Amino acid sequence: MLEVSDLRLIRDGKAILNDLNLRVERGEIHGLLGVNGTGKTTLANIIMGLAAPAGGRILFEGEDITRLPVWQRAKRGITLAWQEPARFEGLTVRDYLQLNGRADPAELEENLASVGLPPGQYLDRFVDSTLSGGERKRIELASVMSVKPKLAILDEPDSGIDMVSLPHIMNGITQMVKGGSSVLLITHNDSGAEIADRVSVICAGKIIKSGSPKEVSQWFKSNCRVCLTPGMPREGV
Repeated sequence: MLEVSDLRLIRDGKAILNDLNLRVERGEIHGLLGVNGTGKTTLANIIMGLAAPAGGRILFEGEDITRLPVWQRAKRGITLAWQEPARFEGLTVRDYLQLNGRADPAELEENLASVGLPPGQYLDRFVDSTLSGGERKRIELASVMSVKPKLAILDEPDSGIDMVSLPHIMNGITQMVKGGSSVLLITHNDSGAEIADRVSVICAGKIIKSGSPKEVSQWFKSNCRVCLTPGMPREGV
């Protein structure tokens, strides 16, 4: 579904993305695993069209979208959920989930339930400071589910949330894929990548390891978690 080839981005003389190659297959959860500062969010922004690469190509369903604007990519079915949930103070959860204009009321309830939020308790609540960070992230994920994207790019959906919210977030992601979406799951937690079908490790703006979640997560723990120079792969790694 998505193929990124030789993607490059230079910023202040430093290579942020360095001939990066990545494939996301149709109907899979592909985990992108890396410590902070390795280029994960930059890659997400470039795929969504929020930043322009210095070189390389992005193919989506066989079409070159490298130079398309954000709205054209969204029209083709690509959605990005940022690490920090959008804040629409004063809207009810129901109104927030209906911002795309296409959501079916029954599906809204189903999506909220998928992320562990009882519709009867949350649909008429306001999106405001009374919601916890975990609740906001779960509502954000439910809103992504309501769009029914072909490809959902989820930037650190498991970051900064409580342990109660985490399994609900993961359940929502798996339900999204069952509904027909593909997911690029960006995370710095090897445990968060366990629900993926395949996992790739990013370091210094390039993919340095890909494989099964179990294999790659163990490799990540042994090499990246103990690395003293994050963003600078050791020789031979």
